[in-house]
Amino acid sequence: MVLKVCVYRLFYFLLKSLRAQLVFCLAVWAITMPSAPLEARAGPVLLLDLKGPISVGARQHFTEVLEQARAADAQLVIVRLDTPGGLVTVTRDVISEVLASPIPIVVYVAPNGARAASAGTYLTYAAHIAAMAPGTHLGAATPIPLGAPPPLQPRAPGQPADKDAKQSPGTATQQKVLNDAVAYLRTLSQLRKRNAEWAEKAVIDAATLTAKEAKQENVIDIVADDIEHLLKQIDNTQVSTSDGEHILQTSGLSVRYIEASWKSQIISVITDPNVAFILLMIGIYGILFEFWSPGLGGPGIIGAISLMIALMGLSALPISYAGASLIILGIAFLVAEAFAPGFGILGLGGIIAFVAGALFLFDPAGADFDFSLAWPVIVGATLTTVLLFAGALAMVLQARQRAVVTGSEQLLGMTGEVVEWAECEGRVRVHGEAWAARSAARSKVALKAGDSVSVTGRDGLTLIVEPTT
Repeated sequence: MVLKVCVYRLFYFLLKSLRAQLVFCLAVWAITMPSAPLEARAGPVLLLDLKGPISVGARQHFTEVLEQARAADAQLVIVRLDTPGGLVTVTRDVISEVLASPIPIVVYVAPNGARAASAGTYLTYAAHIAAMAPGTHLGAATPIPLGAPPPLQPRAPGQPADKDAKQSPGTATQQKVLNDAVAYLRTLSQLRKRNAEWAEKAVIDAATLTAKEAKQENVIDIVADDIEHLLKQIDNTQVSTSDGEHILQTSGLSVRYIEASWKSQIISVITDPNVAFILLMIGIYGILFEFWSPGLGGPGIIGAISLMIALMGLSALPISYAGASLIILGIAFLVAEAFAPGFGILGLGGIIAFVAGALFLFDPAGADFDFSLAWPVIVGATLTTVLLFAGALAMVLQARQRAVVTGSEQLLGMTGEVVEWAECEGRVRVHGEAWAARSAARSKVALKAGDSVSVTGRDGLTLIVEPTT
């Protein structure tokens, strides 16, 4: 009996052990087994254009298209790219949306002659599928602030630091910016399994590649002649997104082109540096005219609206507060010159401050392309400002030279008629009004009613008169 119990217990222990091992194996298998690709979405393929600088308006358009893609359960979003660069913060926001997108995103540098320079290179590296049309190029991703000296190159791995080399605060800042850009692009390249070594060259050496070279260097995935050719090549491609694996079935699919909404277009316009600057000038001039001529209403309303729109646009742009302060100071000097002429010193200082402020209004470190104001805009705004305030100054001087036609000062030099007189004082009628009057220095003057007198001065409400000759 005891033997039977021992056998049963041994058998029970073996069963429990086998069950535990089976559960453990199943758990390991479930964890290590690659997840099965999701079914391909039956939705459409959406296409949008990002042409020109990657600005706030471009980000708005991209965000709206992604929302439409999620609502329509789109299978794919194609970004047709042609850009010289973009705002650093905006570019990073767009890339973050790409990385977090559950819908595969294709960045297609097209049409022929297009480029994905600077920020466009980062966006191309971040795409789930990177493609280029023949006759296009990408690269030149070095973040160099305009007007700054060339940035220092980061040390190669294992290279000792040069103890004798001295870095100024400016060069040290450039070093940080450069190293950050290198690390960011290398991270994207490792995430998408693209050429990390060339990514570093694109930042450090501003290297560029044609479409064919980019395909050979494993920078992009596909060289396609057009959208149809692109869809044929990516058909049955497995893509990894934020919500798992996807198998694309794009052959023969129709493409729905999404135009930028009116909101995106307006944002693109007002965030253009030149447009924002012009609106700022209109706003300032309008408000100044309203102060100069109160009651008109029109200049003040137009100026206030323009100023608010300009501030909306400028808030999305990398503004240099030093440049903005110089513009305000320049206008203040010109206003002071118009109302209190200082032999041209204030006016000249105002013009210099205004031009300098316009040149330094935008912070070049906030963008990786030519972000400065166009010279025609600067020259036009400066000439307009000078002409307006020169006209104001001319009107002020003309008003000062004009004879007084109102107030008590107009009585000086006028002639009147004696109403009554006794010894050195009496009453006279001047300009239809009766005034108390006396002779100069209270000298006795032989005057009688009806005599003509001339006003030479005024003492309170008493006129000083003398006989007319």
